Amino acid sequence: MLDLRRLRLLRELRDRGTVGSVAAALDYSPSAVSQQLRVLESETGAELLERRGRRIHLTEAGLTLARHAERLLAAAEEAEAELAAADGSVAGTVRIAAFQTATLALVPAALTALGSAHPQLRLELIETEPEGALHSLALGELDLVIADEWEYVPRVRLEGLLREELLRERVRLVLPADHPLARPGKPVRLATLAEEPWACGPPPSAHDKLVQRACRVFGGFTPDVRHRSTDLLVLLALVRTGHAVTLLPDLVRAEDDSTLAVRDLAEGPLTRIVFTAVRAATAERPALAAVRAALREAARG
Repeated sequence: MLDLRRLRLLRELRDRGTVGSVAAALDYSPSAVSQQLRVLESETGAELLERRGRRIHLTEAGLTLARHAERLLAAAEEAEAELAAADGSVAGTVRIAAFQTATLALVPAALTALGSAHPQLRLELIETEPEGALHSLALGELDLVIADEWEYVPRVRLEGLLREELLRERVRLVLPADHPLARPGKPVRLATLAEEPWACGPPPSAHDKLVQRACRVFGGFTPDVRHRSTDLLVLLALVRTGHAVTLLPDLVRAEDDSTLAVRDLAEGPLTRIVFTAVRAATAERPALAAVRAALREAARG
């Protein structure tokens, strides 16, 4: 009988690439990971690993078993989820990752509602960018991710993940309030901002790609990006003090700041989708269902 824990180590090695990264992710020592993989080879009677230089790679037999391991691990998670659903109790731990604006605008209300309704539920939150979080979710390190997808910058759909849209919002131009183009209520043509300094996320972030593509497609120019940050509040500060312009979604609530001017684009609307993602095998867990419902309610509010 194959051990699911050892099968997971093989799957992790395929996805992470090194024994050291597997050990770090699962809180093992590298020697323990190597020893368990040797036991797995002994159990199967097949050569699963080969050394090329200083790296260990999966053989064809190892890759075949890793594919089966992925299905077996998903089936085990699905069985656990169905058993939890049959019990019906909303309890246990749910590990959540969310990007900054969702952490500020959506998560607190959801946590408050869940704390009142389900006191046996433990919620753990990390604020991080969606790119890495979605991969961590696929690998089982997280239970739910709140992620975003900007127009013209689609995210890669990872196998085994289930997406649910929370909201669809407008992306608008943000200028200093005293900018010459910040006339009340008047849409702004991107082409008129070709000589302005811009601020956006660092490459290869989705926000950087959105700003670059919008300026080129709508405005016909490559933006002069002088400032970069993954923190949208930093971008707002740069705009507020007159050092840049940028494009930001409504969830940032820049319109609440009197030192900023938020304007539509004359060339047409840009949008951003905010969604939750869970592993399909765990979607029926009552705890996850409760968290997803609370986030839907927060998004409606």
